[in-house]
Amino acid sequence: MSPDDALSVLSLLGEAGAEVWIAGGWGVDALLGRQTREHRDLDLLHRQEQEPAVLAALAAAGYAETLDWRPVRFVLSGPGGLDLDLHPLAFAPDGSALQASPEPGQPFVYPAACFTTGTIDGVTVPCISAEQQNHFHQGYRPAEHDLADMAALRAAFDLATHF
Repeated sequence: MSPDDALSVLSLLGEAGAEVWIAGGWGVDALLGRQTREHRDLDLLHRQEQEPAVLAALAAAGYAETLDWRPVRFVLSGPGGLDLDLHPLAFAPDGSALQASPEPGQPFVYPAACFTTGTIDGVTVPCISAEQQNHFHQGYRPAEHDLADMAALRAAFDLATHF
């Protein structure tokens, strides 16, 4: 997925009135302000109540659901083999959010302060913080790209990471 692809999806969803944040590899690159590697997909967090608008906008652009692990996540595949990994969030009045996890009763927690911005090709984009990226990169055996992502965040943000 190219920077233009990612920005196009964000623009499309913005026009539909959907509020989203980038996570995963593109989220790391947005925080760094530069693309550090190739990305196979775009991880997006969205407001659970806006899911109908998200789905309608993406369906109109040629995306179709290819994986359904709701309520945790789902994947849409689109033109040119582009994949979007979507994660519904339920927001609290204080701006924090919860995402269902595969473990019942143990949701993923997003503090209000983790919702921030970064840049892709000089364009300001919504993403999650380096600290939240670090939090979600724990508890599993990292792939090479995870190691590289965490090394880049350590260097840029003076962050102590798990690996």
